[in-house]
Amino acid sequence: MATKSDFIYVDPSSNASGSTPYGIYDNDNAFASESISVCKFVARRLGHPVMQLEFDSGSIYAMFEEAVSEYSSHINNYNIRNWMWNSYGGETKVSESIMGTGSYNPVTPHMGSAFTLSDQYGEAINVGGDVTLHSGSVTLVEGKSSYDLQSAVPDTHTGSRLEIQRVFNYGPAAITRFYDPFAGSFEQRQMLDAFGMGNVAPAVSFIMRPMSHDISRAQAIETNDKVRKSAYSFELQNNQLRLFPIPKSDDVGSKVFFQYKLRGDIVETSRTFNSGSVTDPSNVPHKFLTYTEINAPGRQWIRKYTLALSKELLGIIRSKYSSLPLPNGDVNMDGEGLKSEGREEKSLLLEELKEFLESVSLTQKTQNEAEEAEATSRVLARSPLGIFIG
Repeated sequence: MATKSDFIYVDPSSNASGSTPYGIYDNDNAFASESISVCKFVARRLGHPVMQLEFDSGSIYAMFEEAVSEYSSHINNYNIRNWMWNSYGGETKVSESIMGTGSYNPVTPHMGSAFTLSDQYGEAINVGGDVTLHSGSVTLVEGKSSYDLQSAVPDTHTGSRLEIQRVFNYGPAAITRFYDPFAGSFEQRQMLDAFGMGNVAPAVSFIMRPMSHDISRAQAIETNDKVRKSAYSFELQNNQLRLFPIPKSDDVGSKVFFQYKLRGDIVETSRTFNSGSVTDPSNVPHKFLTYTEINAPGRQWIRKYTLALSKELLGIIRSKYSSLPLPNGDVNMDGEGLKSEGREEKSLLLEELKEFLESVSLTQKTQNEAEEAEATSRVLARSPLGIFIG
């Protein structure tokens, strides 16, 4: 069993490579080369060589590794908060525990999840989405106006509930008669003659009247057809189609087409094309930062955090014995004070880092730009304007 004296601190002669618990940064040359300096920095700040330290350099190396990982974790959380929805469903998620290092590639902003959301709205009105729009038809029978669309689809779809999207059973549009060159009224011809347009078809009469006039007149024609004629129309209830007018002998063999989706496709929430993609913050493919690519402010934060962790650890060790008996009295240990001081410094450093990252977030960036634009506009408002003389 090792004695307590085996763990008394002495300045290390070798770097942290191979001496850290996880070995995350063992292949990072910058981490390995600075580990000795960080070890000496922490030891001197804790009173060595005047004061004896009850842990060895291996403990400080462990604190150093934890500090770099903590800094990396907060940077990655910052990136995830800003960019996760751009990676959602697109980037390949982390599917296994990888202890590799290296920052994530810069993210190119795009529509991200907003594009997926627009797919949903487009799907509702059949102008987009990722649900297949199928087509089918029913063959008209003389004297039969009701048809079961559920049974008029391929065998592969008969077991699925249909969501009918559109039925093609419409008569000629009213606007075609409104702009018929040979259907102009006396009022139209008189107006066109008065403006020298007598040789021009009535279809150009919209030039002289507002669009609301065209719309109201087309509605009047359609209402007239519906009330006074047997206009083309249909009713759809529970996928039972009822056609108007009732098919005659001339209609036999003709087809009425319709478009539909399968309800199972609509309510299905998973799609095979994004299988294995990012689903939540836990599998966004961010790795630990390498110490090599961390800049000077980041390294200074890591050094301070390593010192705070070391203070807390030394305080825990010294708290095991509050005093040491000596021939002429007792020596009181400062374990509780070191623990409290180390934890306070950790809390302050974490708060400082979080506040800084929040100040450079995308949300704060847009707010700063808005304030800058507002301030610039106030400055420009006081600038004299030139007078143009033609």
